[in-house]
Amino acid sequence: MDFGVVLQTDPPASDVVRLMKEAEAAGFSHGWTFDSCVLWQEPFVIYSQILANTSSLTVGPMVTNPSTRDWSVTASLFATLNDMYSNRTVCGIGRGDSARRVIGQKPASLAVLSDAMHVIKELAEGREAQLHGAPVRIPWVRDGRLEMWMAAYGPKALKLVGEQADGFILQTADPAIARWTIGAVRDAARAAGRDPGGITMCVAAPAYVGTDVEHQREQLRWFGGMVGNHVADLVTRYGESGPVPHELTDYIRGRQGYDYAHHGKAGNPSTDFVPDQIVDRFCLLGPASAHRDRLAELAELGVDQFALYLMHDQREETLAAYGKEVIGSVASPTP
Repeated sequence: MDFGVVLQTDPPASDVVRLMKEAEAAGFSHGWTFDSCVLWQEPFVIYSQILANTSSLTVGPMVTNPSTRDWSVTASLFATLNDMYSNRTVCGIGRGDSARRVIGQKPASLAVLSDAMHVIKELAEGREAQLHGAPVRIPWVRDGRLEMWMAAYGPKALKLVGEQADGFILQTADPAIARWTIGAVRDAARAAGRDPGGITMCVAAPAYVGTDVEHQREQLRWFGGMVGNHVADLVTRYGESGPVPHELTDYIRGRQGYDYAHHGKAGNPSTDFVPDQIVDRFCLLGPASAHRDRLAELAELGVDQFALYLMHDQREETLAAYGKEVIGSVASPTP
């Protein structure tokens, strides 16, 4: 199993670069950031510094969206970084949450997301694509490569992952939800004539190594609120008795709303509705041995990468614990 680390691009950017350097030294293969450029600093500027200060780390957003930037801009950003640093980027993408809602806009439709993934990949890899009704190609791209990893929860989105994406991002470490979503992606890939084994499966969730579980829960409860934004959309679309597992939907019944001013932060007051059992299921907490056990379970389900969010008060300590006690001890996923 590969490992990634997910950070917010809070200033100073030098701190983000420092933690990414530490992650590479600890054995992490991927460095991810949020992409919501009102709430945090512009990530693509910082990616250039991360890549310049590391030697093998692959970087990208978890996740960008089709609407913040013109698709030609997004493709050129990735292509430029890849030209400078030898194809060390990956595009994590979804419909959009905080980046869209904080500017009064809705997430993109799946149809727009599908078109965006195709056009961005084609342009970033040097091929011609239709954009705004015109044929467009970035002429200076040589040997470009850009994988598109799509974040999804609902049946239609999971179907799109299987039909088109290079990777799947699931933002929760619950094994029951992972089993259902990975299965749906694989089924869609087979139905589309694709090899399910060619799709990288990535689980992303907060991780906190330590022994004070009550404190850890309070530090990680924000994640249930963030996931709840997407789940609320699913319940609106499919209903409480729809095809989405109850393991994912039941807990949001007490949700009253959400303030993006506290998005992704420990102590988020909009997440009081999230019960302890959801924190325990969605996140990894406790001693390193508990993390290894959960990761081994996820690996058995076919998870290729675990990307850990470090939005809590023990970032460096958890990063170091993963390097010393977790990375290298989890078996590769079953083919």
